[in-house]
Amino acid sequence: MITVEPGRRPGRRPGSPPSGRRLEAPGTLPDVTDLSALLADLEAEGDDLDRLLLALDAAGWATATPAVGWSLHDTVVHLHRSDEAGLAALRGEDLAPHALAVLTPRFDGDGAALLASWRSGRTALIDALRRLPAGTRVPWFGPAMGAASFASARLMESWAHGQDVADALHVRRTPTDRLRHVAELGYRTRGWSYVVAGREAPEVPVRLELLAPSGDAWAWGPADAADRVQGHALDFCLLVTQRRHRNDLVSLHAQGPAAHEWLSLAQAFAGAPTTGRAPGLPPA
Repeated sequence: MITVEPGRRPGRRPGSPPSGRRLEAPGTLPDVTDLSALLADLEAEGDDLDRLLLALDAAGWATATPAVGWSLHDTVVHLHRSDEAGLAALRGEDLAPHALAVLTPRFDGDGAALLASWRSGRTALIDALRRLPAGTRVPWFGPAMGAASFASARLMESWAHGQDVADALHVRRTPTDRLRHVAELGYRTRGWSYVVAGREAPEVPVRLELLAPSGDAWAWGPADAADRVQGHALDFCLLVTQRRHRNDLVSLHAQGPAAHEWLSLAQAFAGAPTTGRAPGLPPA
């Protein structure tokens, strides 16, 4: 599903924890169940990607991304159709007609028209989520989700496809602490990674300790777990969204067989298992 262009192997980032060193446990993690704050982050993620696309001409929109067969135009159409499917789900409509549109995105219009439609659609989705009664479950192509989980999934997809856009345009984005939502999903979908790969997840806890872009420490899982993963939040998010090969994510360190196995098949998104990116892409 994925191809790559040649790139150089990154060196260690400043502040990267050396292998075997444990990060300090965080004090108070951000409240990811705060729907208002989460939706503000989702809106900001979309706006950041929007700014990358503003100056594209017709040739720019046709630029290929690292996802085989997908141009920048295709990528934004996919995000737009996914937002439309989300709105349909919130209205209680049948999602079946949207399944093909999400997977084989088509849009009759140029880049400017697409950008305007995507802006309108993502604004409508966020507004609808803000009005959602507390406790509402959002039906989706898989199991229904709470509003916060649904919004986190939309943010993860916007960020991951935004990385495709950045890679296609050869630009580097400044990571933000909005990655907290992506990392949270990455940790929570450890079991899903095994399910989609057709394997049984081991009943072994894994501790995840990440260094946030702001310098804060984030952690999930039992503090006394023998198996653990450490590194930069950006690298972990690139891994679980399969936007970089593990060999290129030099800040990530796994301790214990369960931790190593998890990183070898981590997948935070729905769909069939993929091979991810080949090694060699430059740092994100």
